[in-house]
Amino acid sequence: MKPFKGSVLVVGATGRTGVWVVRRLQHHSIDYHLFVRSGEKALELFGPEVIDKLTIGSIEHADEIRAAAGHAEAVICAIGGNVTDPKAPPPSAIDRDGVKRLALIARECGVKHFILISSLGVTKPDHPLNKYGQVLTMKLEGENEVRRLFSEPGYSYTILRPGGLIDGPPLNHALDFDTGDRIVTGVIDRSDVAEVAVISLFTPEAHNLTFELIQSKEAQQSSLSDYFTQK
Repeated sequence: MKPFKGSVLVVGATGRTGVWVVRRLQHHSIDYHLFVRSGEKALELFGPEVIDKLTIGSIEHADEIRAAAGHAEAVICAIGGNVTDPKAPPPSAIDRDGVKRLALIARECGVKHFILISSLGVTKPDHPLNKYGQVLTMKLEGENEVRRLFSEPGYSYTILRPGGLIDGPPLNHALDFDTGDRIVTGVIDRSDVAEVAVISLFTPEAHNLTFELIQSKEAQQSSLSDYFTQK
């Protein structure tokens, strides 16, 4: 399996999952560019070596997305609306419209691969989380646009729907993978979600599919790529 050749735009790189995405790209020696709201926070998290890898902006602004997308052949999107903050933009602005805008502009800029980190339960409108601005329904609409734009020949997408996100080191648990939104509940380390997102770039079995994933028993893993064929 050949590692991905090209640069990956990480959107939401200073979030808790996004930080792990950057770390796993570094682990696999894959070049990256960061699209962040705060350059100061990015430098604090990743150090001065990323100063030439930053585009400052918001997923709400097309021109800022375009400036970032021109640096990459692939996108890993790890954004999510903050539904607990009444002052934050609603899920419709971030998880739906922001992801749609990002996907469209990325496609226009020549991005070939789009990896979206979504959420378990997005096809269930009665899910309790939808009390918060219909956040899961908004994520599903964002997913649908990614699938529409990146399913044509020469392009690819992978959509990941993790369970509840927790903090821990990668590769310490076996995973449960499935398709069809049949996993009801579960948790998973952000680090493992990040690892799966990164290896999706260069794992053909991951392309043009949507996966639900949670962790199961503690078990040291040498790689997570085989889970794509065990769904």
